[in-house]
Order: sequence, then C-alpha cells, then structure tokens
Amino acid sequence: MEKHIFFVWLVFSSQIVLAYPAKHQNDIEIYSLNVDCKVASRFAHTVITSRVVNRANESKEALFEVELPKTAFITNFSMTIDGKTYPGTIKEKKSAQDQYDAAVSRGQSAGLVKSTGRKLEQFHVTVNVAAAGKVTFELIYEELLKLKHGKYELLIKVKPKQLVNHFQIDAHIFEPQGINFLETNSTFMTNELSNALKIVQNENKAHISFKPTITQQKKHPELEETLLDGDFLIRYDVNRSGTAGDIQIINGYFVHYFAPTQMPVIPKNVVFVIDESGSMMGSKIQQTKEAMKKILEDLNPEDHFNLVFFSGSVLEWKPSLLQATEENIQLAKQYVQTIRAQGATDINRALLTATDQLNKATSSELLLEGSISIIILLTDGNPTTGVTNVNTIQENIKKANKEKYFLYCLGFGFDVSYTFLEKMALSNGGVARRIYEDSDAALQLQGFYQEVATPILKEIEMKYPENAVQELTQNNFKVLYDGSEIAVAGKIGNEIDILPVEIKAQTHTGTLTLKEEANVLEKEQVFEHQKYIFGNFMERLWAYLTIQQLLQKSISAEEEEQKSLEAKALELSLKYSFVTPLTSMVVTKPDAEEVANKPAEADNENLWRDGGRHTTGTWMYSRRPIMNLMNGLTTRHRDVQLTPLVQTEPNNENLRRDGGGRRGYVSRKSRIRNRLSGKFTPLPSTHEYPHFILHLPNENKEICLNIGGHLQLPISLLSDPEKGIQVTGKLGENRQFVQYEIAYQNPDIRIDVKEEIVLNQTGNATMLPWTTTISLTVQSLKIMVEEDKSLTLSGADNITIKISYEEFPEHFLGLYFMGTDNFSDQVTGLLGQFYFNTHFEKTNHRTKTKIIIQGQSHNVIRKSKKDYRVESRNKTLDCWSLVINP
Repeated sequence: MEKHIFFVWLVFSSQIVLAYPAKHQNDIEIYSLNVDCKVASRFAHTVITSRVVNRANESKEALFEVELPKTAFITNFSMTIDGKTYPGTIKEKKSAQDQYDAAVSRGQSAGLVKSTGRKLEQFHVTVNVAAAGKVTFELIYEELLKLKHGKYELLIKVKPKQLVNHFQIDAHIFEPQGINFLETNSTFMTNELSNALKIVQNENKAHISFKPTITQQKKHPELEETLLDGDFLIRYDVNRSGTAGDIQIINGYFVHYFAPTQMPVIPKNVVFVIDESGSMMGSKIQQTKEAMKKILEDLNPEDHFNLVFFSGSVLEWKPSLLQATEENIQLAKQYVQTIRAQGATDINRALLTATDQLNKATSSELLLEGSISIIILLTDGNPTTGVTNVNTIQENIKKANKEKYFLYCLGFGFDVSYTFLEKMALSNGGVARRIYEDSDAALQLQGFYQEVATPILKEIEMKYPENAVQELTQNNFKVLYDGSEIAVAGKIGNEIDILPVEIKAQTHTGTLTLKEEANVLEKEQVFEHQKYIFGNFMERLWAYLTIQQLLQKSISAEEEEQKSLEAKALELSLKYSFVTPLTSMVVTKPDAEEVANKPAEADNENLWRDGGRHTTGTWMYSRRPIMNLMNGLTTRHRDVQLTPLVQTEPNNENLRRDGGGRRGYVSRKSRIRNRLSGKFTPLPSTHEYPHFILHLPNENKEICLNIGGHLQLPISLLSDPEKGIQVTGKLGENRQFVQYEIAYQNPDIRIDVKEEIVLNQTGNATMLPWTTTISLTVQSLKIMVEEDKSLTLSGADNITIKISYEEFPEHFLGLYFMGTDNFSDQVTGLLGQFYFNTHFEKTNHRTKTKIIIQGQSHNVIRKSKKDYRVESRNKTLDCWSLVINP
C-alpha cells in the first residue's frame, strides 16, 4: 500500500518552521493549523495544533513533525483520532526506555526527538489514518527567552508548501516592564499577505496575528501554489531603568531580571588560542582568518591581547600581551593571514601557554586594574599529541587557571568532542559553543565574540533576605556582558509584604551597590486578569530555570555531587512534566508506543541525515536510489585520533521493518547497551559492496569496512601529517560514498572527486573527465585517469590512492590504498587508524576472530563481499567485516 506523508516543521522562540509537501487529490489534507504562543515575562508557552483528514478511500500514514529550540522543554503531546485521545506521559528515562524496549520487541516503531541543526531539535510521530478519518495533533513546549544583543527574537520560518484552509499564527506578548521596541519583518510579504498581518500593541502588551486566507496564500489566482515561503521575524525589548532591575511576583514565586544599561565597558585581556593543525586545512582555516580579522578590529583601545597558534607545537605571536592599538591590531591581522594548517593537535600545551601568558602579564602589572581576562579556544579536533587524555587535560587547565580567567571553548565541526570542551569551559567560568561547518562559519565566530566582547560587571551577587526567600536559583555570577540579562527566581516565604533586594558588583573603577524594595501585593496585582498569561507560569519559570542550572552544574561536578544534582533535576522534571535529558515522553498510539527523548548537544557528533530528515543517534534506512551525485565540495580535513564504535557485520535477521518496508529506528542508548552485551546494531546497506577494502600491512588480511556518518557532511578518513596527506569523504543518499577530497601538502594540491574530477593547484582548477584516459605529473604527484572510470594518485612516498567510479547497482565511489606500509606512525582517521598498531588475534572459530585496533579489541566476522577494485571488479572477496560508527 502506498503511503502518503505530510510534514509539519515548527520552531518557536528561536524559530518556527512550517513545512508540508504539496497537497494532492485524495491525500492526507491539513485543513487547520494553529500556532498559539503566549509570552509572559519572557517565559514562552507554545501550543501547536494541527488537524488533518484522510480524503482517500484507503488508510494513509501521517507524519507530524515539529522543530523546536534546543533550550525548550516539551511539556505535553496528544493525538485525537476519530474522537479518541491518546496522551503522552512523561517518565524517568529508564522507565520510559524499558517501555520503549518492550514496544520494539513487539515489532512496533519507536520515535525519538532528534537534533536537527544549530538551535533546533525535532519531535516527530507517525500514525495510520483510516479512510475518511481525522486526527488532531497537539504539542506544547515552554522556554525562557534570553536577551541577546539587547533584544528578544522570534523568527518564524514559514514553508507550508500547500494551501491550508485555516492557517493562523498568534503571538501574545505581555511584559510588565512595558514594551519599548517591537518590529516585524518578512521575506515573503506581499501587499496581499500584508493585509493578513495584524499588530495590536499598547504599553505592555502586543498581539501579532498572521491569518492569510486561501486566496491570499496563492502565488497566482489560477495556481494551487503558496506564497508562504520564507522568514517572518518578531523582535522586541522592554523598558529598563537604572535601578536594581525588575522584580515580578505571582502566586508566591518571583523572578528578578537585571540588565543594566549605559554601563561603562570593563577592559579585557584576551588570548586567542587557534588550532592550525592539518585538520584545519582548507575552508576552516580561511574562515578563521576572515573571522579573526573582524574580531581584532573590534578590540577596544584599552584592551590587551595576544595570539597563540598550535598544532603539534605551540607558537606565541608575541612573548607577552600587547595593547590593542591600531598599529598592533594591524600587525596581528597581517600575521594571521600567514598561518598555514599542518601537523597534529596539542590542546593541553596550547591552553597552558595561554594561561602562563596571562599569569605573567598580571604579575608584571601590565594589565589594567579591574580588567577581565579571557581565553578563547578554537579547535576542530581532539588532542592527538602531547597530553591526549581529556580528563588529564581538564585537570591540568583547571589547576593552572585557578578560576582566574574565563575559558571559552569553540568546537569547529563534528570531529571535536563537545563534551570534553563543554566540561573544560564550565569548570573555568566559561561556556562551550559549536561552530558549524557552513559558509557562515566566520560570522558564527564573530557572533560569539560579540557576545563576550563587552563585559560591564563582574562578581555580581544578587542578595535577598534568607528568612524571606526559599529555593533560590543561582544568584552569584562571575560576569555580565552588555546586551545580556541575569534572571534569578525563587519562592517567597513567611507571607512577607516587602521583598528587599540588594545587588553588589564590581565595575572597572570600583564597587557598585544597588538596592530596591518590591511591594509583593502590588507586584501580584500586575498579573491579575491578564488573559495573556497561562496558569502558574511563574512557578514553571522557576522550575525551568532551576532544572537548566542543575543540569549545567552537573556537567563539571564530581561524581557524587553530579548524582545529587541530577536527582534534584529529575524530581523537578517529573513534577512539572518537562521532557529534559533525564526524562522521556511515552507517546501512546492505537498500534504502538513511541518515546521522545531530549538529545544533548554532544549527541550531534553522531548525527545522521536521511533524505532531508535529520536525526540523532539512530540508524535510518532509505530505499530511494540516488538520482545524482551531490554538488559542491567544501575543503575540510581532520587529524583527530578517533576511537570508533566497531561492530560486527549486520545480519538481515536483526533488521526490523514496518509495514511499508522501512527499517525501524534503534536508539543510541540501545546501541551502546548492545555493544556492551556483545550484540550489534544493524547498519543499513542497499547492496553487498563494502564502503572500503583495507589491506593491512604485515597481516596479509583484508577488511571490508562499512562506515556510518553524517549524510552530506565530511567524514575524516585518513590524515598523515608526516606524509602530508589528508582524505575526507561524504556519504550519499544510498549510504555509499559519492565524493572524496584528497589534499597533499607537498606539492600543495587538492583533488576533488565526485561526478567529475577537479584538480586544484595554487588557486587554479582543472576538470578531468572520467571517460577519457589522462596521464599527467604535477611535481612529484602522478595522476592517471583511465577509461574504465578509475583514478590513480601516486606520490613520492610510494603511497598510491585509487578511486573507482561505480555505476551499478547505484552510483558510488570505491576508495582503496596501496603501499600502506609506507604510512607514518602519525596516521589517524577512520581508515588511517588501521595502518598503525593493528593486528589480529586468533580464535578457535573459523569465521570469527578479534582485531586489535589501537590497543582495543573488537570481534569481527568472515564474510564474502563484492569487490569493487579495478583489478578484480565484480568478483567476490573473502574479508573480515566491520562496521564503524564515527
């Protein structure tokens, strides 16, 4: 039976995305979609209601998807099918997982919340709709909006891809302080659609409504295509005074917002620690240079700065920090343009060098009194030389720093361990941030710097009477940056009439003391009879903020304290029905149960994509053949030492399928548990060709290797800094590799291989077609393209790389190496790790054995696979089969 699926993508509080494929006759029809968001005192409560009907004369599958901010917590979900409601239930994660595992064992599907990008995660659920049946989906989530660059922002990406009879978005904003700024903007607005936009605003309320009719939605009166395709943006800010902030109280709970204005900026001392290892070669190093040029220009004249570059060694631009004069900034910009990516990654020594620089500058009284010192680390990989144990590095930096300097860690791309960077940053007063490998990476770097470029207060203490306030959230803060906001919440006890507050902080010139008293009764009256607020929102705001802070604090806590913090966060998550990293939502359907888990940022390191749908920590399977090879290639390299998850070759008996033949999802937690128990998770494969065939030096054995990874994102395959070779690859929709990039350092050449071969040398590009025999030598590199659609690259070190272009059964590129015993002992990467310190251990089983990779033992199994190599194309090969999940 053919399945018809509709999509809904929504994001709020950072973005709302609405997207559906075009509506066809007799398909599932969305006849109503409503997004209602109430923002009361920065706390956003969003309800998404979608109503669909199956117009066909047979059952169809409907897929409901919502993208929501990573900082939001789902609080409720329900489906009403033909009048019967199926609610979601929030449980402790282990309990929900047990229920999920039981559903999986019965062959039912399992749904998860997935990470989908920089700020978003996706909730999705499918349900079978009977002929003429109706379904109503309702999802609720909540989030505390953060002030960023002086504004709160709601960005709505509208992409229905069909006409919807009843389409409406409502944003209700109530801010007791008063709204002093509100604007809307849209990339798709026409005169017709502008009539569907209504904005009503008074002193402290705003209602933005967008309700286009079918006629207004149409591109043309005779067409069924929609105009709704683009961004709809709402920005606002509130009135602020020069006092001790604003206190708001309702039902015995309070929140205190503090975002002072017109404060003098505290001078800063910043050491930029920049990774220039081989993995940064290409676009990443260029984007870093571009970003650093702008960042250096934004330094204030009273600031001090220095640059530390690191690979296998550490280079200090200057022996000590310099004042940010125009001359020094210009010299630094010129020097940054000369850096070149090469070598390994010594993060430990680089950070200790930066700390030592700040120590020397402080002891020599070079720095201004009262200034703030910051270390900003940018790296794209894990430590591969020097101290490589991440726990040891974290301990070393914390010991050397002694909480004197703020450490901010920027992880460039997905090969870096975000968990490692996050814990190290939080342990040293800073935060971690992932920089995504997109065309705007330089803007991402600049954007982060702007967030920390203007410190205005430090050592801030928000003081409340101990006998008057209970269950207080964090009230001590190391630093406050201009354009951001401090929020403290708590419960008021003893039925007090007046809540006094005192703020103490350090400015550049001395101590700042602010005092204020809040009349409890008057403050509570502000919220009476306000239709824009929802229930016990202040108490929920307090719980949300408390959970967020407990979870963040647990990241850098010792084991016992971590357990205590997580236990408190779990208790609150269950009490207030929040889907947090410690809880899950069990979704009941007529024929199945699904579990929604909240992924952590670190889970992005295992991101998968399938046909435009993004998921985290799950296997996904697609039967659709690849129609063409991917266009474009961004230069990216890796030098990281990877420790992959190695599994035995999948067996089709272990693959679950639903009624449509689509293999089900297997959770990341289940995969880890299966690994520990000696089981394996199936890797989807559309045919019997392995991704790679590796001939191990000195073993006379071959490995057939399959690799999971990020669809259309680069995967580090091999890096040998001593030999000057970098190889990355990208997976296509058929789960085979459809493009590679091979970069040589000497000579400086890059070869991009996909549906054509592009030779790049010193800025000049030459296209080499697959269908013509070509032989050329570029310095010491011999390049041969043969009519049988094979490419051979032979370097001076007798290392040969071969790539074959395979058209059957689906387009893919086969890659293999010759002369692998000539790799150096520095070789790393998913393939490179096999060529150093790898051997087999004999077992008593003929078809099973163990392989020792970098000292780790893994079970492998003997299989017969199709050989794509030019020398033996279309024959079968007996090899030891592995699956690696990077």
